[in-house]
Amino acid sequence: MKSLKSAWAALVVLTLTAPAFAGHHGKKMDVVDTAAAAGTFETLIAAAKAAGLVDALKGDGPLTVFAPTDEAFGALPAGTIKTLLMPENKDQLATILKYHVVAGDLGSSALADGARLETLAGIDAVISATEGGFNIENARIVKTDIDTSNGVIHVIDRVILPPTQMSRADAAAAIRAAIDRGVPMFNHGNPQGTVAMYRSVSERLMREGNLTADERARLEIGLMEASNTHNASASAWKLRYALDDVSDSLHGNGQMQTSRQMSR
Repeated sequence: MKSLKSAWAALVVLTLTAPAFAGHHGKKMDVVDTAAAAGTFETLIAAAKAAGLVDALKGDGPLTVFAPTDEAFGALPAGTIKTLLMPENKDQLATILKYHVVAGDLGSSALADGARLETLAGIDAVISATEGGFNIENARIVKTDIDTSNGVIHVIDRVILPPTQMSRADAAAAIRAAIDRGVPMFNHGNPQGTVAMYRSVSERLMREGNLTADERARLEIGLMEASNTHNASASAWKLRYALDDVSDSLHGNGQMQTSRQMSR
């Protein structure tokens, strides 16, 4: 009898401590239903509904979701959630939520210090190592590897907000300003200064610019080629070509040329 009571007690303990994320009868649920079952992501789900993203989050995926808890949303400045849930702010809300989602199934083994994750918002989010774990941007990842039928959830303790993006006009102006400063440096025998100038604006555009995928790819190629060129003058040209190509695209001609010469 004592043995039977002990077994029953053990069964009760196991039942009460079963993960809140587990599906019924062991069947995996999708990202949305898994979050709903946990009971601690009500604001996230409401936001996804308001942004029209529920169907995408319930799709085939796979997706990796860095999910802020209700407590994380509650830490936002007063009135922020109410404002974001307004219909006129649907696009802004969608961008913020997409900044928490990465295409692919990225388990905790894929998290590494300095890793840049391309989010569905088109803006990279950076992983950083901390004592005992990882952050994504300024949010601590407090639980990892919650498996779902269409991806994985990592729980975070803050809502991460994408950096303020430069308009396309501002991006074009930033390129023009960099070239206006970089060319005289180059012509007066300081190609290293030109490289620094062009690299700085290229990296800023990658972080903050409202760029197309092709424009981002062009800057990435320019940065990579400049890094692999062990000559400052040649590196300056590589970066200048990329900036010229992106500038043309920003001005709306629809084609990016790749055979320019640096004006002198």
